[in-house]
Amino acid sequence: MTALRPASSADLDEIMVIENTVFGLEAWSRQGFQAELESDFGNYLVAVDDDGAVIGYVGLRVVPGSGDGDIQTLAVAQTARGRGLGRGLLEAAHERAAELGVRQMFLDVRVDNAVAQSLYRSLGYEVVGTRPGYYQPSNTDAYTMKATLR
Repeated sequence: MTALRPASSADLDEIMVIENTVFGLEAWSRQGFQAELESDFGNYLVAVDDDGAVIGYVGLRVVPGSGDGDIQTLAVAQTARGRGLGRGLLEAAHERAAELGVRQMFLDVRVDNAVAQSLYRSLGYEVVGTRPGYYQPSNTDAYTMKATLR
């Protein structure tokens, strides 16, 4: 059984293992991730297994009063994939966003990540733009996707 809970700085070591494994050279820095966890606009959740180990996370950024939310990051440990955990994390972020008055959600996804794009489309996201060279250092383009929350 997997549980979701708010992320804290105490989770940072485990988060960074997943971050570096999943995103490689394009991973966020530890300092950058720490700043996100401490931001007044950040809402981060972790998924933990029965032993309390972090096996996934999602980051939501909401600027109060804007009506918009942005999924900053989403990752699931290799060993926990294929169980719907990414969907569960994203749905939980959507619930939190709705509580904060968000009507529209945005995210960026690599143009070559068909699995993630399929997940996002299944939750109502549509491509609204392209960001050339967004992911560095690979210089990979990103699709910007948008969904309207119900």
